[in-house]
Amino acid sequence: MKALILGLLLLVPLTAQASSTLRCGSQLISTNDASSTVLHKCGEPISRDFLGYRERLDIYGYRHEVAVEEWTYGPRNGMYHFLRFEANRLIKIDSKRGN
Repeated sequence: MKALILGLLLLVPLTAQASSTLRCGSQLISTNDASSTVLHKCGEPISRDFLGYRERLDIYGYRHEVAVEEWTYGPRNGMYHFLRFEANRLIKIDSKRGN
C-alpha cells in the first residue's frame, strides 16, 4: 500500500510540469513567456477575453493593478487551450476537451 501511495505522489510533479507548457506547431511556449512571444509562436487565438484587473505587489512592496486576459486556442485534436495572462505574461495554461 505504501508503495502505491509513493508511486502516485511521484506522478504529481509530472502533471504539474505538463500543464506549464504548450506546443504550437513546432514551437513550444511556457509559463512566464510574454504575450508577444505566444502570439508569434501560436498565432492569433480564436478569442481574447479581457477579465479585468488584479492587484499585485512589486519587489519593493508597492501595489500595482495589472491587466488579466484569457486567450483561447483550438480546437486542436479535439482540445481547447486556455491561456491566462497577467501584465502580458503567461501565468497559466489549461486544456479541456471540446464537446
